[in-house]
Amino acid sequence: MHRLDLLIGTRLKAVDAADGAGQVNRAMYVTRQEVESLLGGEAADPVPDRSGLAEFTAHVAARVAASDGVLPLPELGRIFGLSALELDAVLICLAPELRRKYDRLYAYLQDDITRQRPSVDLVLDLVCAGERERWAAQAVFDDSAPLLRSGILRPVEDPHSPSGSSGLGRFLALDPRITRFLLGTAGLDARLAGHARLYPATGLEAGPRPEAGLADRMVRLGEHRPVVFYLQGQAGSGKRALAMRCAERLGVPLVSVDGASLGDDVSLLRLALREGLLHGAAVHVAGADTLSRAALMPALAGHQGLVVLSGESEWPPGDAVVPLAVPLPDLARSTDIWRACLAGCGPEAESWAGELAGRYRLPAGRIPAVVRLARDNRLMAPEPGPLRLADVSAACRQQSARTLGGVAVKMTATARWDDLVLPADQVAVLHEIRDQFDHRHQVLESWGFGAKLARGKGLSALFSGPPGTGKTMAAEVLAVDLGLDVYQVDLSQVVSKYIGETEKNLAKIFDEARTGNAILFFDEADALFGKRTEVSDAHDRYANIETSYLLQKMDEYDGVVVLASNLRQNLDEAFTRRLRFVVEFPFPEADSRRRIWRAVFPAEAPLAADVDFAELAGHFTISGGNIKNIALNAAFLAAVDKSEIGRRHVLSATRREFEKMGKVWTEPTLPG
Repeated sequence: MHRLDLLIGTRLKAVDAADGAGQVNRAMYVTRQEVESLLGGEAADPVPDRSGLAEFTAHVAARVAASDGVLPLPELGRIFGLSALELDAVLICLAPELRRKYDRLYAYLQDDITRQRPSVDLVLDLVCAGERERWAAQAVFDDSAPLLRSGILRPVEDPHSPSGSSGLGRFLALDPRITRFLLGTAGLDARLAGHARLYPATGLEAGPRPEAGLADRMVRLGEHRPVVFYLQGQAGSGKRALAMRCAERLGVPLVSVDGASLGDDVSLLRLALREGLLHGAAVHVAGADTLSRAALMPALAGHQGLVVLSGESEWPPGDAVVPLAVPLPDLARSTDIWRACLAGCGPEAESWAGELAGRYRLPAGRIPAVVRLARDNRLMAPEPGPLRLADVSAACRQQSARTLGGVAVKMTATARWDDLVLPADQVAVLHEIRDQFDHRHQVLESWGFGAKLARGKGLSALFSGPPGTGKTMAAEVLAVDLGLDVYQVDLSQVVSKYIGETEKNLAKIFDEARTGNAILFFDEADALFGKRTEVSDAHDRYANIETSYLLQKMDEYDGVVVLASNLRQNLDEAFTRRLRFVVEFPFPEADSRRRIWRAVFPAEAPLAADVDFAELAGHFTISGGNIKNIALNAAFLAAVDKSEIGRRHVLSATRREFEKMGKVWTEPTLPG
């Protein structure tokens, strides 16, 4: 500050020469005597010439060199590559933030009481010895130069001066965050509140730590050169924790930014990157795939430091970005995380770890959230008690809930094995599907079969048979038994007449189902997975492309897919060849129909003694779906009559069902 007063004293000598040795009062209410008084407090022995200024400048430089600590002003110059002239400009703009006297001094030097901020012209007058030096120095105030490009100084137009719009007439203000940095105040820019967070250089947050191998590879490259990584993975897969681990290995803090909250405001992203430089920190931008690449990439250009972008979508090629996939934890690590999170939840809880890890393929960061949700739900239950495995499974499904691109509907699965009436062979195949899902990690990962299979690791099954024979119910039974959600794909929303749209819709379904631990159920699948045909026109060619694309997605998918079709022969042969299971749902025989009649009536339903299930099964050759409709309609007829569900109600409902189907109705004769 004493050096700044010397600069001002040097400038006063030139002002005196112009005003007649100081006989003119400038700026209306600022006198020369006031100026001398203001300077006298800070500069006990002002030397208003360049030789004394140079001597004192050398003295300051020597003290800086001898300093043991990090001084903010030289550090600012090092971070942004500022010259001595640029640092002088920063000091001139900082002074009014520290002492109000500089408002009066600057007004006097600019001959206007309203011009209390330093202008570009005043800065040049103070720091430049001659006209040629002034001309050369104007470049430091270009928008592309470090002072303005990095937002260290902000230009402020002078509304009271016609020359205010010119380059020399612009006022300069020091950015508030830079003021705080120079005063040694820690913390992030206040404008980033709600958008960013600063993590210290030591220690990660509580929670599962990421794999060390990927962090090691990132650090090796980050130590070699400034680099921008893009981590692609599911929500909760530990992308931020991985960025934190890299920062920890490098011994630097981490500025973590919520990219989704920035919207289109690129200035906030630039502030976050500047915070990385000011703190010597790595920068993590979560949700980078939601930001405009046209805005993101210029903001990152030339940034000196480690930047880790992250998102769920793949990063398109063509940018100077290193993409890395963050995989889900393998079975062993997932089991360890489950066991650690379940510790203290009860004597049996830790024993569930292996089953949960094998059944739910969750990112590491979402497992603690699942356990917290399960415990909260148990505490809020009508009858609280110890945590159960069913509670954790339900929480897993809640955490895995997905929209599946808006083209699939979540089914309410309530059916159990006892509700399913099928021949023993078909039931055995369904049990095999369940068992393969339960043991898939053991076979594919622990036993190494997954390394032999490039694709086709998922479970795919075809349920074929006439309508109403139990195909949808079987999908529900599997979902309930496996503790998974089942989504029925809405084909009307998937199939599009526009070229390429069907493929996009299917990509959304498979991508989101992969992260949602859900069973995909394609009803009437032959409408979508039909046979490829001879190419007679462009429509045939694109239809065949869609079918081939579906084959590819089926091969890549590692979850459970169930295709249901009334006509198996209409499906493309390549599909049936690549399916793991095919289950034929036969039209029920008389004995099966009797069992279905008995099963559709709940135990609570008031059933009259004259309802003979054997008679109904023998006389009416209908499917289980029709029987379910009849039972429900008969119950409503009985409710209207305020009586038990009797034979006449069942026959009346059966007659309506036959009329609906267009079948000939014949009423059975009364027994005896």
